[in-house]
Amino acid sequence: YLFSVFGKLEGISFARNKGIHFILLGTNTLHRIAPQLESAVGIPFVHIADAAAREIENSLIGKVGLLGTKYTLTEDFFKQRLIDRGIEVLIPGDEDVEAVNDIIFRELCVGEIRAESRKRLRGVIDRLAGRGAGGVILGCTELGLIIQPEDSPVPIFDTTVIHARRAVELALES
Repeated sequence: YLFSVFGKLEGISFARNKGIHFILLGTNTLHRIAPQLESAVGIPFVHIADAAAREIENSLIGKVGLLGTKYTLTEDFFKQRLIDRGIEVLIPGDEDVEAVNDIIFRELCVGEIRAESRKRLRGVIDRLAGRGAGGVILGCTELGLIIQPEDSPVPIFDTTVIHARRAVELALES
């Protein structure tokens, strides 16, 4: 299912008639188009933020930090879905937002894993935990390449893993 640069969804009628039970969009930032996608399809859309919220709710953590691209951190398409479910979301400061965004696009997206970037991300996580975050969401599919649970003083919620796990659960229910 393609979202073209012209803003048109293609291939949706195929999904409706071929026994597809749900769809996923395997990227956090592109969930910016989730409302258009949800309104265009006649089958359930598994939103990555909803899957994360479900996992966070099950952990009984009420306040989390969010890491991701600048768009995921500064726009509401991801965090508002958590807020609507009663989860408080902390965003890094402006300098850290830019640093995380740069690490994602200039390094992780091109396959580079740097020790100094891991250290920088650990510092961002520590600052979020210091502000009261009981957990940290890796709200970018690439962040799991560089950050592991042992890199954080609080639980990590990796949206890539959570989203995939939710898809498997739904597939087994179908």
